[in-house]
Amino acid sequence: MMSRLRTCCLAAALVIAMEPVCGFAGSLDHLADLTGRVQAIVTLKNRDNFTSEYRYDVTVRNLSPDAIIGESLIIVLDKITNLAGEDREGLTGESFLKRFDVLGQDGQTDDGKPYFRVPAGTSPALVPQTDSLPVVVRIRNRDYVTVFTPSFKVFGQKRPLPETKHAESPVSSTPPAPGQSAAANRNAVDTLIQLLIKKGVLTEEEWRKANQP
Repeated sequence: MMSRLRTCCLAAALVIAMEPVCGFAGSLDHLADLTGRVQAIVTLKNRDNFTSEYRYDVTVRNLSPDAIIGESLIIVLDKITNLAGEDREGLTGESFLKRFDVLGQDGQTDDGKPYFRVPAGTSPALVPQTDSLPVVVRIRNRDYVTVFTPSFKVFGQKRPLPETKHAESPVSSTPPAPGQSAAANRNAVDTLIQLLIKKGVLTEEEWRKANQP
């Protein structure tokens, strides 16, 4: 019994330990590429020459006419370029991105590029011509090359426009069917006559005489 319990505990611990690894890569298929409608503003905040580590603040500015859902925003480190604007090794064709260690990333895309979630601000949406909160990106250069430029793509979801609610008219716009109005009037008159007879204001004999042709 104790052996079986110990085995179950070890299996549970293994599953918990493997969760971050299994969720490390992710697909962004449910998000739209907003790179052409927003601007990723990259600001170098610190540089450590001893470790060759660079710290950037990256904010997203909404240049589109649409509001963007704040919690959906993700920036992807798409490439790293040198002074000549190249992002790959000339001889091998290897991406410069593989030379760098990217620290503190939230995960990787299906093609192995690091991504970061943009912190949610006080508003649920990033409205036009406003900036998001900064994302801290730390990049360590293994080759100790002093000059490089990180480039980011931005993914997210537009906030849907609120549905226009049509005012409901208290009076039905559908005209009554022929005969409905006359029948309703007749029922109303009969109800009134019965009430008058009940109260003694009118007798049945008087009502019959009044209805004789």
